[in-house]
Amino acid sequence: MFTPEMPRERRSSAGAILVTGASSGIGRATAAELSRAGFDVFAGVRDTADAPRPRVPEGRLTPVELDVTDEGSVRAAPATLGDSVRGPGLAGLANNAATTLAAPLAYGSIDEVRRQFEVNVIGLLAVTQAALPLLRSGHGRIVMVGSLSGQLALPYYGPYAATKFALEALADTLRQELRPWGIAVSIVEPGAVATGIWGKALETAERSLDNESPHARARYGPGLVGVRRNAALLARSAARPEVVARAILRATTDRRPKARYRVAYSAPTRALRLLSVLPTGMRDLIVALSLPEHRA
Repeated sequence: MFTPEMPRERRSSAGAILVTGASSGIGRATAAELSRAGFDVFAGVRDTADAPRPRVPEGRLTPVELDVTDEGSVRAAPATLGDSVRGPGLAGLANNAATTLAAPLAYGSIDEVRRQFEVNVIGLLAVTQAALPLLRSGHGRIVMVGSLSGQLALPYYGPYAATKFALEALADTLRQELRPWGIAVSIVEPGAVATGIWGKALETAERSLDNESPHARARYGPGLVGVRRNAALLARSAARPEVVARAILRATTDRRPKARYRVAYSAPTRALRLLSVLPTGMRDLIVALSLPEHRA
C-alpha cells in the first residue's frame, strides 16, 4: 500500500483494474503486483484454473474468464466487472495478453500470423473498447504491454514485431484521442524478459521449416541457428517478469504517467536498442554479420 511519504504517486486503495493475459509470465506477475499495491484486480484468463492465486486479503484478486479473441467473451467481461467493481468504475486496464510466433516471413503460416494479430492487436483493442465505459466512469488509465520488438524488427521475429509495431500505433492514437476525458494511455516496452516464450516459439519455427518445402530448411535453417544463439545470449541477462510488473504499477499510479516506460534493458538489450536508431543500411549489415549465411 502506498503511503503519504510517496507524493509522486497517487494512493491506489479501492481502485479496480482489469489485467488481460494473467495466466502466466508478465500478466501473472502484474496481477500479483497490483493486488499487493492495494488494487482490486480482475485477472483475465482463458481458463480460471490457470489464474494467479492471491497472497493478499480475500477479494483483492478475482479470476475472470476472458478470451480476447472471442467477441462474446470480450463483451461479457465488462458486464461481469460492472457488478463487482467497488466505486465508480475501473481505475485501470493493463492490456498484456499476447502470443508469440517466430518464423521467416517467406514460410510463416498465414493462419498463425492472423492469429498473432487477433491476440496481440485486435483482441486488445476489442477489450479496450468494451472497458471504456467503466474507464470513463472511474477516470481510469490504460497500459499497453509492448516490446523492444515494437521498435526494432529482426529476422525471424517479423510476425511478432509487426503486432508490437501496431500496438505502438494504437497506444499513441488512444493517448491522443482519450486525453479530453482524462484517460491516460501508456505503453510499457520491455527488453529481454525471462518468460520462456521465445524458446518455445523458436522450437515451433524449427518444426515449421521441416514441414515446409524441401528448400525451407536449406534456406533458413542456418539463420535460425544464429537466431537461437543470439536469443540464448539475451536470455542470460533477461529480467524477471516482476520488473515489468513494477513498471506497469508505475504507469498506473504515477501522478503524471509517461507515454512510454522502457524496462528490463540489460547491456545486450541496450545494444539492440541502438540498432533501431542507426542508418538502415548500417543496421542491416550488422544484423547480417550476426547470422550464418543463408543457403540457396
